[in-house]
Amino acid sequence: MAKKKVAILGSTGSIGTQALDVIARHRDRFDVVALAAGKQIDKLREQAAQFDVPIATNTQDGAAGLLRVAVESEPDIVLAATDGFVSFDAVFAAVERGIDIAVANKELIVAAGELLIAAARRSGAKLLPVDSEHSAVFQCLVGEDPGRVQSIIVTASGGPFWRKSAREMSDATVEAALAHPTWRMGIKNTVDSASMMNKGLEVIEASRLFGQPGERVQILVHPQSIAHGMVVFTDGSVKMQAAAPDMRLPIGYALAYPDRLTRPLDFVRGPSKPQDDKSKNGDPLVALGAHPDAQSLRYDFERPDPDRFPCVRLAYEALKAGGTMPAVLSAANEIAVEAFVEGEIRFGEIPAVIETTMSGASAEELSLDGVRRADRDARERARETVARLRCKQEV
Repeated sequence: MAKKKVAILGSTGSIGTQALDVIARHRDRFDVVALAAGKQIDKLREQAAQFDVPIATNTQDGAAGLLRVAVESEPDIVLAATDGFVSFDAVFAAVERGIDIAVANKELIVAAGELLIAAARRSGAKLLPVDSEHSAVFQCLVGEDPGRVQSIIVTASGGPFWRKSAREMSDATVEAALAHPTWRMGIKNTVDSASMMNKGLEVIEASRLFGQPGERVQILVHPQSIAHGMVVFTDGSVKMQAAAPDMRLPIGYALAYPDRLTRPLDFVRGPSKPQDDKSKNGDPLVALGAHPDAQSLRYDFERPDPDRFPCVRLAYEALKAGGTMPAVLSAANEIAVEAFVEGEIRFGEIPAVIETTMSGASAEELSLDGVRRADRDARERARETVARLRCKQEV
């Protein structure tokens, strides 16, 4: 089997580093041909040296550097793991050349998913979801007739504030918002989990990726974070994908697709020891996400609370409005999260920044230029709203 050539956009971030960990365990399967990173240049150099990568670029190389990684390195697959719009042009260029994309960039699908999917259809490129929820749904749909899908369910951990009241959340600290009970993610995604905006964005992603209207994409809170996604079919049957809460699993599935990797990862479950022989020998409870010492395993599912987590409602509204409104939602959320992390607004004001920005925008017809305009204008309006809120706090 020939090695699959992999290029990574965002190699020093959480997803990028976990992808390289997967690749390091399967050097016989993958060859890293190019890396792009932001400002962590020393870490990028270490990665390039470890994997003997011929092309490594960073922020200073600008858009040309991203194009070198995504296209000129001639990869078989590009892992798109950057935040925001920075890699849009590079990803579209790769798709137009028929290069497969492992998608770990929410903004890419939320803001321009319909355009990217259309480009992939024209070129034959595959779009392979990396988010655990969309990877789960993707796996459940393999071999199924899309016309027999009744609904898609993405699960949520509930984040650190699931049991908190709206009043408690309103003045939550950054440290509290970043104390995720299950997943290891970057700052922005972790704050999105605390506000449940991550689920709202994932609803839009699922609608785009799997061609289902918003009313057929639903959310269930599952605190154990073991069942990652489900599909309900028209005959009432439900397929569910379950696994330990480790992002390396969906990353590995996307990179190896249509194959699967052959060796299990060594999972670390909380403060406990890594997998023991039970894990490696296919113990059924462990395979379903239990600790190797456990004698039982419980799955809980709860409906989300739209009153305490208004970001979910805003995401459904953006999806229903269509056009460039999801891009407005995504951009406003980025600015709001950044302002919260910098201490400019309170946690409870994140939805207010987003809703105010959306109320001042109109949903333009979808085009890449329109998405860029919507993103730029939304960021400006969101910053103005942040400034007004900051002034109120200072008075």
